Amino acid sequence: MDEYLLGTLLVVNQILTAGNAITAFSLLLYALTFHLRVRVARAFALVLACVTVTYFGDVLAGTASQPAEQALWLRFQWVGIAYLPAAFLHLSDALLEATGRPSRGRRRKVVWLSYLLGASLLAAAGLTRWLAGDLVVTDAAAYLAPGPLFPLFLVVSLVAFAFAWVNLWRAYRRALTRSSRRRILYLIAGAAGPVLGTFPFLMLGRGLMTSLPLLFWGGLVVINAVVAGLLVLMAYTVAYFGVSYPDRVVKSRLFQWILRGPVVASTVLAVTVVVGRFARFLGLEDTRAVPFAMVATLLLLQYLITLIRPTVERWLFYGEDRNDIARLHVLEDRLLTSGDLRQYLESILNAVCDITGTGSAFAAVVGPEGLELEVAVGSEDPLRGGEDLPTLVVGEDRLEVPDLGTVFRWGDYWLLPLQAGEPPELVGLLGLRATKVEPQDLQAEAHRLHTLADRVAVALMDRRLQREVFSVVDRLVPEVEEIQRIRAAARYGGAEAVAAALAGVHTEADLTQWVKEALGHYWGGPRLSQSPLLGLRVVRQAMQEHDGNPIKALRATLRQAIEQVKPEGERRFTAEWMLYNILEMKFLEGRKVR
Repeated sequence: MDEYLLGTLLVVNQILTAGNAITAFSLLLYALTFHLRVRVARAFALVLACVTVTYFGDVLAGTASQPAEQALWLRFQWVGIAYLPAAFLHLSDALLEATGRPSRGRRRKVVWLSYLLGASLLAAAGLTRWLAGDLVVTDAAAYLAPGPLFPLFLVVSLVAFAFAWVNLWRAYRRALTRSSRRRILYLIAGAAGPVLGTFPFLMLGRGLMTSLPLLFWGGLVVINAVVAGLLVLMAYTVAYFGVSYPDRVVKSRLFQWILRGPVVASTVLAVTVVVGRFARFLGLEDTRAVPFAMVATLLLLQYLITLIRPTVERWLFYGEDRNDIARLHVLEDRLLTSGDLRQYLESILNAVCDITGTGSAFAAVVGPEGLELEVAVGSEDPLRGGEDLPTLVVGEDRLEVPDLGTVFRWGDYWLLPLQAGEPPELVGLLGLRATKVEPQDLQAEAHRLHTLADRVAVALMDRRLQREVFSVVDRLVPEVEEIQRIRAAARYGGAEAVAAALAGVHTEADLTQWVKEALGHYWGGPRLSQSPLLGLRVVRQAMQEHDGNPIKALRATLRQAIEQVKPEGERRFTAEWMLYNILEMKFLEGRKVR
């Protein structure tokens, strides 16, 4: 019975170890994706890298069959074990700096010295037997025997972790708001995860493993089960640093990442191991049940996540804002884009052509500068001869059709005014090829034409309303981003950070990066439409000259700035003109550098 229980604990421990490796690596990718400009995030990424290397080394050593390979991966583990105290100290220093207590030089020097000490420990473990001795192989596991310097490593690690926790506690006491204090407490509690995950328990507890194996491996199973949760707790806290997104967005991103990354991968791995071992127990060595179970589990989990994630996020993260977020999701799902409008209008115009027998039709919308052709169907283009669309004031060539209203004649086309709204407002024109449609045809199909024309008018009116909403959003986004930026600065940074955010203080490197990104999307893209440059005073002033459109104002400001570096005289391809030529030809004209 004890042997069966011990074997079960060993299998569960292997699954949890692999799951922790997956979790740490997934969270490392998450940290590398979103906010590496923040020192806290960079330090946390180093901590996760140490944990990832340690767990992957453990997994690879456990699956290796040759002693030489086992020893190689066990020594590879020391890349993470040796550097974790330094990375942990680095993280605590970065957090204390983020709360308004920057280093005067001493803490930074200690961090650099700790990294140098980590390099020395790695050299001692990888190249000598002073820290990690010879390989010891047992029925349960393989590990390296502790060397003569192993006690010194324990002392150095404990001192580094103690200093780090002191810094974390100081950061907690400097936090101003209740939410920032709570999150730093989460970070302090979660900080035990990397320490427990990288600690060489086999080197220290080999006596307990021999005398009380069930207690030893049971304790490791509990520790490995807790480590994944503690890593997620740390990632949750660090995710708020350096981002101006609302809390619900930060939580939603992390939640989705964890569900579709560590949860799915770890579950698939666990199912694969369990099914494989059960198949071997039944004598089915080469059964196809293992890949089938793996693929089925992967698809089933993705299906379940797709079903339950929106509901779970709505109840866990949105709180009192559920109704507002629900409206935004409805708008996102039901949004009538330009492509959707063209497809819809093409189907309506084809129906118009079918019931009237005409070969060509078009729909035009009333825009800021008059009529604009929206979509045309048929073999003949109404603007093939370079003509302009008719003006809104049409002449006396008209026809009164019961159930349809007034129909105007324009060249080879019958024009039906499209009205929508309360009171009715002209939103566009529906054109039919007149050479194939007689007045009696219009009168015979007046009711059906009236219904189709109303559908076109409603679609054009909805599209106009959406454009007005987008215009308001374009003006609103810079102000909301400014509010979110100040709110983010107030989380941990104290009064000085808030004052700097209110003053709009940015580094020259920030402005340079923003200008580069905006130029890269000069003719359209998120780096222009969501650029922090939209909040600059010079851009807001330019909005008055561009109908309140911030995107056009930023584009005009960039163009004006480029023109200011233009040398006098005719364009030349000399060193004096190089900067202007690159900016003007590459970004404004979209030419390739070559």
